Amino acid sequence: MPAIVLEGVSRLYGSKVRAVDDLSLEIPDGSFTTLLGPSGCGKTTTLRMIAGLDSPTFGTIRIGDKVAFSLEEAKSLPPSKRGLGLVFQSYALWPHLTVAKNIAFGLEVQKVGKAEIAKRLEQVATALQINTLLDRYTSELSGGQQQRVAIARVLVMEPSVLLLDEPLSNLDATLRMDMRAELKRLHSETGATIIYVTHDQLEALTMSTHLALLQNGALQQFAPPLEVYAHPANEFAADFLGNPRINLIEGRIEGGHILCGGFNLTLPAGMDPGAPGAVKLGLRAEEMRLHRQAGPGMVRVRVTSVLPTGSDWYYQVRMNHQTLTIRQNATPHLSEGDEVFLEACLDSLKVFGASGKALAMSASVGDSA
Repeated sequence: MPAIVLEGVSRLYGSKVRAVDDLSLEIPDGSFTTLLGPSGCGKTTTLRMIAGLDSPTFGTIRIGDKVAFSLEEAKSLPPSKRGLGLVFQSYALWPHLTVAKNIAFGLEVQKVGKAEIAKRLEQVATALQINTLLDRYTSELSGGQQQRVAIARVLVMEPSVLLLDEPLSNLDATLRMDMRAELKRLHSETGATIIYVTHDQLEALTMSTHLALLQNGALQQFAPPLEVYAHPANEFAADFLGNPRINLIEGRIEGGHILCGGFNLTLPAGMDPGAPGAVKLGLRAEEMRLHRQAGPGMVRVRVTSVLPTGSDWYYQVRMNHQTLTIRQNATPHLSEGDEVFLEACLDSLKVFGASGKALAMSASVGDSA
């Protein structure tokens, strides 16, 4: 399977709208790479340029050892020559054909022999667990079954890369969870390179080997998803990934300490004591703990909201005119109005400068302020 390389790729609409802005990215061979970001960030446009359905305004796209697009070389391979399979949000299945006929349609158009068609059909139907549905019409299938047929129709063509554009968005929540596991199993068994577009961070976290986070057409971070979650490159990455959203506490650097809200933290090792004064401290909901008794480095807070979910308890607390969200899955069970003590789990501390760029990832507690 080929790696896919984008070099300085931009897509402009008119003179002002940059759907994709100078994007350079190498998608590894055999990876499950997700393009993630809010609506309008350029992820579907990027996928369409890789597929050949849209052309970049600038830049180069390589698929393995082939140049798929190059403005300088005046070269643009048509979609049919790129060896890619594309599954859209809309499955576009033929309602008057059986599942078997839908899957085999592309092979028949290419005049592949009947024995080879039967062999590939059996292999892909078994892999996707739809081999008992081959004689049914697509109108008789559930949404999840139709989704598998749409993927099978692409896989049977043996593409080198599989492109998926929000294929689960039409499914209900329970079925989406099942299909995430199905797609992850498919990737593991086939070893195919998959590029997946979604705005759903849970899909990105649970399925991907690599995550490309986009905002306003520009790449913000490219890394394994849990790396982005634990060590975001900037404030946008920290704020976009995670549910509930990360707690961002305004503060400053002073005298070798970070002063944020009621916290007084020593500067992380290697961080410049003369760094810009204004910073934000990032703490996720699970990176804080509430205690009934005071302890070193803890800050007094008041509980303003209690949100039990069964497995977890979400607490909103007030600290120095700012509301923070904390998630706990153990006692103590608290009530609104309780005054308790907040502890930050500093192993995963995130600090952002005035520009929004991450300055540091860890720290230790200094004297309580």
